[in-house]
Amino acid sequence: MSAAAPVTVSAKSAVTVPGTRPSSVTPPPPDRPGSTVYGGQHPAAPARRRRRLPVLIALVLLVVLLGGGATLQLTRSLPAATLTTSIAASMKIPGAAPELPWPATGSAELMIEGLGRIGGSGSTAAAPIGSVAKVMTAYVILRDHPLSGAEEGPTLTVTAADVADFESRIASGQSLVQVEVGERLTERDALEALMLPSANNIAHQLAVWDAGSEEAFLTKMNAAAEDLGMKNTNYTDPSGYLPTTTSTAPDQVILARAALKSAVFAEIVALPEAEIPVVGTIKNYNDLLGVNGVFGIKTGSTDEAGGNLVFASHLTVGSRKLTLVGAVFNQPGAQTPQQLAKVNREVKKLLTATAKVVKEYTLLPTDPVGQVETAWGATTTVRPAQALKVVGWPGLTVPLKVTTTTPSAEVTAAQSVGTVQASGVRVELRTDSAIASPSVWWRLTRTS
Repeated sequence: MSAAAPVTVSAKSAVTVPGTRPSSVTPPPPDRPGSTVYGGQHPAAPARRRRRLPVLIALVLLVVLLGGGATLQLTRSLPAATLTTSIAASMKIPGAAPELPWPATGSAELMIEGLGRIGGSGSTAAAPIGSVAKVMTAYVILRDHPLSGAEEGPTLTVTAADVADFESRIASGQSLVQVEVGERLTERDALEALMLPSANNIAHQLAVWDAGSEEAFLTKMNAAAEDLGMKNTNYTDPSGYLPTTTSTAPDQVILARAALKSAVFAEIVALPEAEIPVVGTIKNYNDLLGVNGVFGIKTGSTDEAGGNLVFASHLTVGSRKLTLVGAVFNQPGAQTPQQLAKVNREVKKLLTATAKVVKEYTLLPTDPVGQVETAWGATTTVRPAQALKVVGWPGLTVPLKVTTTTPSAEVTAAQSVGTVQASGVRVELRTDSAIASPSVWWRLTRTS
């Protein structure tokens, strides 16, 4: 009997047994995560499923243990989110304050309604103001005897005393309007004669008509000045002819702003001319009417006062129509024409320069200005929906008003959560993105 043939095993070959056919079975590969095990084995479970299993089991156990409490936790309404902003109560328009061409002599003051004081120059000591004093005379008359619309008002009848007063002023070269005994002037007629050709005799007549005497009317004028906060003003006559009637540019700007609240006053001072009894056509001494938007208010000139003008002007910037109110006082000159020409040049320079610097500026760009945060710690930034632009000048401090609404628990992208407002311009505050809902675990474990 012969010896059996040896059995040879190779890692890369099949096992061969004498007397049998070679097998084609390949050894199974080693187990690997995610691989299939041959020979009838099932796929291996993914690792992340194995990691989730304890969490899911814990949640199920927690729900079972809590019972109805878990249902209550999961169905409780979510608390509102909170909004915080970094917007200041006021901001300055970027840039250096403008340097306006203020007059080299005398004094000046300029402000813009709704924006504030743009500046001033010269001495703040009281000085003669000439016929600018008539602004207060008109202010007191319209306060005591208001007019509206096209009303003419009560009638003033010229007396012999009024004619005598007129005649007594002729020799001194005062601004006058001729009157006759028995002449009937409406209140509007008298105010037009007062403010356009600057009639000193009409100032006296109005004072007596209103208060019974010039002295009593002066008491009213000075009381009105005190009420308005004009701390450096003293009236000693209703026309301003006397050099003892003194004031300052800032004080007269205060008065001009108050007087312009009367639509009738604003209408009268803007008239280039008017018709009154006896003399017929009277012309306005204010040669700046219509120049640089000027629509008033009053000239004044004497040897002691020099050239004076308290003025109002319209300036349109974008969609806004602004009102500028100012005064330039005590400009030099030999006589009234030279004095008024000088003051007019100074006012024109100021208004031209102001129109170049007063424009629209970006106060608040569309950068993040706050954030919304939920109770579960999710956040989103908040920013203006568009840039907040205001009319003003560099260096102007602009107040801001922020109004917010309490965000809901579910915060969406571009959700309006408030507004920011400045100088009458309002811009919405909106979220940048939506905030994800809280997890089930946070809902189950929340304590408030």
